[in-house]
Parts: sequence; C-alpha cells; structure tokens
Amino acid sequence: MNCAGTAIRLNERRTALPLFDVAEGATAWFKLSPGADRQKLSLISTRFEMDTQEVRKGLVFFYGYIIVIIAFAIAAVVEGLLFSFGIFFEPLLSEFGWTRATTSGAVSLSTIIHIPVSIVAGKLADRFGSKQLLGACGLFLGLGYFLMSKINALWHLYVFYGVIVAVGMGLYWIPVISLVPRWFVTRRALMMGIIASGIGVGQLIFPPLVNRLISAYGWRFSFVIMGIIGIGIITVSAQFLKRDPKQVGMLPYGENVAKLGVVVTKVRLFSLRDAMRTRPFWLLSVTYFSWLFCLSVVVVHSVIHAIGIGMSPAGAANILAIVGLTGIMGRLAFGRLADVIGMKFVLVVSFILMLIAFLWLTIARNTWMCYLFAAIFGSSYGTFEILQSPLVAELFGVSSLGIISGVVHNFASTAIIIGPVLAGYIYDITGSYHVAFLLCAAMALGSITCVTLLPLTSGKRPLHQRPID
Repeated sequence: MNCAGTAIRLNERRTALPLFDVAEGATAWFKLSPGADRQKLSLISTRFEMDTQEVRKGLVFFYGYIIVIIAFAIAAVVEGLLFSFGIFFEPLLSEFGWTRATTSGAVSLSTIIHIPVSIVAGKLADRFGSKQLLGACGLFLGLGYFLMSKINALWHLYVFYGVIVAVGMGLYWIPVISLVPRWFVTRRALMMGIIASGIGVGQLIFPPLVNRLISAYGWRFSFVIMGIIGIGIITVSAQFLKRDPKQVGMLPYGENVAKLGVVVTKVRLFSLRDAMRTRPFWLLSVTYFSWLFCLSVVVVHSVIHAIGIGMSPAGAANILAIVGLTGIMGRLAFGRLADVIGMKFVLVVSFILMLIAFLWLTIARNTWMCYLFAAIFGSSYGTFEILQSPLVAELFGVSSLGIISGVVHNFASTAIIIGPVLAGYIYDITGSYHVAFLLCAAMALGSITCVTLLPLTSGKRPLHQRPID
C-alpha cells in the first residue's frame, strides 16, 4: 500500500477499518485486502489521527473557505451593480430625453460584447487562475461606472456601459465558478450554493441603495459611488484569491480521503475539442440554453404581465423580490442536497418545479397566485446556476474547466437575446403571454429529458476523482 495515496485494491476477502477524514470530520470505511501492510497502515492511522487532532484544536484552517467568502462578496457586488443599472434609467431619460429603445441599446451591446469576453476569460482562468481576471473585472466595472458619471451624449453610454462595463461583466462569472472545483472535491454544490446566494443578496441590497443615493445625491455622484464600490470590493478582495490549494500547501477539500486509500473513481480529463465531440457537452448546453431562456422571460416579462392582469406596479415589482429571496434559500438547500443525494436527482426535481411554476402562471389571475409562482420559480431556478461548474467538473474534469464552461455559457447566452424578444412577439400577436409561458414550460420539460440523459452519478458523488493515466 502506497502512503502517497495509491488506492487499495480489493480482493474477494475484505476487512473494514474505520478512519477519520480530516476535511469531512466524519468516519470513512476503507476496504483492505488481508495482505495489506499493517505497519504502513499503522503509520497512516497515526498521521491521520494527528491531523484530526490539529483540526479539532483549530491549528489547521482550510483556505478554501476564504475563497468561498471572497467569491460570495464579488458575486454580490457584480450582480448588484448589474441589477441596479435599471434604477438609473429614469434619471437618464429625464435629463437627456432619450427613448427607452435607444437607451436599452447599451444593454444589448453589453450582452454582445460580454459573450466573446467570457470565452477568453474561461481560457485565461484555466491557464493563470481567477485572481488577475477578477481583479481586472473590478477595474473595468469601477472605471465604467465612474465614467458614466460624466455622460453628456448617447454614445458615451454605449462606450462606457456597452463596452467597458461589458468587459468587466465578461471577466466575472466563469472565473468565479472555476474556483470551487479546484478547491473542493466534496461539497462542491454547497459551496457554489453559498457563492451564488451572493447574487440574491446583491439583488436585494443594491437597487434600493442606488435609489436612495440618487434621491439624496443625484445620479452622477451615485455612479461615482458605485464605481468606488466596484474597485474597492472586487479588485481588492480578488488579491486574496489563490488559484488552487497547492499555492498554500494544502489539498482540495475531500481529496485527503483518496490520499489515504479510498477507492478512486477515474475520470478522463477533456480538452475543449474533446468535450465538444461528446453527447454530454451538447446535452448540458441545451439544458443551459433552456434554463436561461426561462429565466430571461421571467426577468423581463413577469412584472409587466402581473400589471396587465390587474396588480399594482409596486405589487408586481415584488415578484422579482420574492424570486431573489427564495432563490437564496433554494441555492443553499438544493446545493446541500446535491452533495448528499447527487446532482442528477436534484436537477430533475428543480426543473420539475420550474415546469409546475410556468403551468401555474398560465392560470394565475391575482396577487397571491403570482406570488406563489415567484416562490416556486425562485426556489428552483438557482439550482442549475450553482451546479454549472460541478457538472462540468464531473463530466469533463478540471483541466479545461474554464474554457469548457465559457463556451457552454456563451452558447446558452443567446437565449437571453431570443427569449425576451420571442415572448414579446408572442404577446404582440396574441395579446397574451399564455403561449410564451407554455413555451417556457416546454423548455423546462426538455431540460428534464437532457438531465436524465447526462451520465451523472445517481447517488452521492464520489469522494474523489482523478484522471485516467
């Protein structure tokens, strides 16, 4: 038996020996052959018990938790800045007299710029890590928001937001989700759930904060404050990120179990080209597209739909607030469940809930029914969001995780452009969102089929995965 971590080969006659996992703090049962080297096993057990005692005494702290906290803060600020931009619309329209269409064009340009930048960010994250990319993300976002305080013409908005801020946004998500699989072998879904809950926190905090700042200091100074927040929190906190545990002399969370003899599940490490030749890559891409299609339709059209059936504007706006709040709880709950019972089952359940939510929305006719839709949809939609990088890691390994995630993300991002426009077109020709919501239900049903076909472990994911030699 190799102390460095060679998996113990099992014979027909087996004896079970309990040891303690330092990272998990739980008992792991190792299956040993009768001929195992007892002396080496004793040395491993002694070292393992010493490590456990150090953890219990607080002498060992896993830096991966700092990584999760930093990523949570970055997600909260970036998403907060993104969602609060709409608060600036009314002041800009009032001061310059621009139309809603021309002003919204800056957002469309931002989406177009964001797509190729994300692919490049994924490739760079694989090669250099996320630290520099997220530091640059804060600089671009901060600079873009600061420059928007100087806007005097429409083209300024298109350059400052449509290009500079868009580059910052493109450098954000893929580097963030690339962190967790490198730091965590187990509990990936829970850690992603914590990070992604920062999105909901940002959505809850920043819009009302920006509204108060504009009321008190005006929109120009409010842009300056948002720029300072972007640079101050994102860029500064990113400097404490580490590419992987090796930089601090640690193993990924859960990998020490494999190092001490747990039977290893071997997974091939895919390049982008290899991944794109597989069926799981396209199943995952179609699932991601369907998910973004549904989400974008809800974000753009749910409030105006609620107003159209008789809700007040303030009451209708609460739909997105409920989605954000329940989304935080859903990410944490489903993230933990995914680590316990497996990603496939949790994903199927979440898309079933989304299917039910859209079918319910087609018959919703009053406030409580719309709020119930928001609660069901909000609690379920974040599940796929937190499992994006764990899915890629389990299907294709971590060597090209960033670039594979980036390509899948950007293929799916076309749904952000198609979904709201198609839903609006359906309303224009039918006078109702009924068909559009049924289409979203069909998308959720298609996602259930795709997830079912993905070659994921049906139960708890393996404690450790390693590449095929």
